[in-house]
Amino acid sequence: MKIRMIKYSFFCWLAFSGIAKAQDTTYLSLKDAVAIALKNNYNIKLSQNNSAIASNNVTPGNAGFLPVVTGNVTSNNSIQTTKQTRSDGSVNNINNARNSNLNYGVNLNWTVFDGFSMFANYDLLKQLDNLGAIRLQDTIQSTIANVINTYYNLIGQKQQIKALKGAIEISRTQLRYSNDKFAVGRVSKLDVYNAQVNLNADTANLITQLQQFKTTKIQLNRLLVRNLQTDFTVADTILVDDQLILGDIIAKAQTQNPAILSAQINKRLADINLKQTQATRYPQIALTSGYTFSHNKTPAGFTLQQNAHGFNYGVVASINIFDGFNQWRRERNAKLQIENAEIDYKQTMLDIEAQISNFYAVYLSGLDLIKLESSDVELARKNLEISLEKYRLGNITPLEIREAQRNYLDAQSRFSSAQYQSKMAEVTLKQITNSINIQ
Repeated sequence: MKIRMIKYSFFCWLAFSGIAKAQDTTYLSLKDAVAIALKNNYNIKLSQNNSAIASNNVTPGNAGFLPVVTGNVTSNNSIQTTKQTRSDGSVNNINNARNSNLNYGVNLNWTVFDGFSMFANYDLLKQLDNLGAIRLQDTIQSTIANVINTYYNLIGQKQQIKALKGAIEISRTQLRYSNDKFAVGRVSKLDVYNAQVNLNADTANLITQLQQFKTTKIQLNRLLVRNLQTDFTVADTILVDDQLILGDIIAKAQTQNPAILSAQINKRLADINLKQTQATRYPQIALTSGYTFSHNKTPAGFTLQQNAHGFNYGVVASINIFDGFNQWRRERNAKLQIENAEIDYKQTMLDIEAQISNFYAVYLSGLDLIKLESSDVELARKNLEISLEKYRLGNITPLEIREAQRNYLDAQSRFSSAQYQSKMAEVTLKQITNSINIQ
């Protein structure tokens, strides 16, 4: 049995040495992680491209202000056999006569008035550009928030791993004490077995936690868009900003929250849609112009060949007189869309304020729990040290030392959870106000 215990201890030493060596890798700070994500993240790149497309679309030509100039070439050819009977009775037979008609030139079409629709179109393009910029910023903030959450999740798990390693050391010490007592006949073999089971259970918990830690590292590497197997170490502590004020957060959200800003733009887009719909009530006036060249060959005609070129111009005007009441229907629907946009804006404002209030409550409770659990961790640690000494002296049972050990692990877990809970609430509140900033 003793030889088996020595082998087991040696195996544990090798395992933990390998873990320590594997973790002796490049340190990744939160600032560096965010910088890598901002450079590589696919969602950000897609959003940047979409924003650039919306920006490129803001041109007078796309709105309809500028004329359209086209070049045209038309060529028609035929081979015909013709029999002509003239008025004097003579007959003229033409076999396989080649006829050709070639027209080419430049044409200009310019809508000079469309019921002010082109002005509404240009305003629409600018609003879509603003919306693209807001969505890009929202994507950036969302990506940063995901990186921060995952990074601090790793810190919390790292603290848990440290606590589990401490528990294993305690279990190993307890096992040594049990063997020593058994050797002098102070306890039965059952105490040794119980101590060994406790050590095995603690080791299994550590292995499970290490696997979860590895999985979360892969998740962070995915956010950073780099090799998923890249190993790294993270910071040791979670620092929570305890200076957030509810009123300031709500005020910031009203002017900076992406959802609220998008709802405001949607209101403007609904107004623009009504203007575009009303524009069809007015006449549409366009100028046309062009310069055309033509070349015709007709062997069977009175004119064998004809060439012409010249300038043409004109004005085209049209107005909708009656379209089956569809104009009235479209305007009525556009007004209802404006009403819906206003309702959506108010609903978004209410939802964001409720979201802020909920996360602020979580944030405050997290701060309170941090203070409480910090004290509990220290108390549980001292209790464990005292219990271990009492067990060495034979004043308490193995179950009591195990209970003290479990209380310490629970206190450490609650403390890490409180830190993470408060930090996530802080990050979410800053994301809502579009104000995440990594110094």
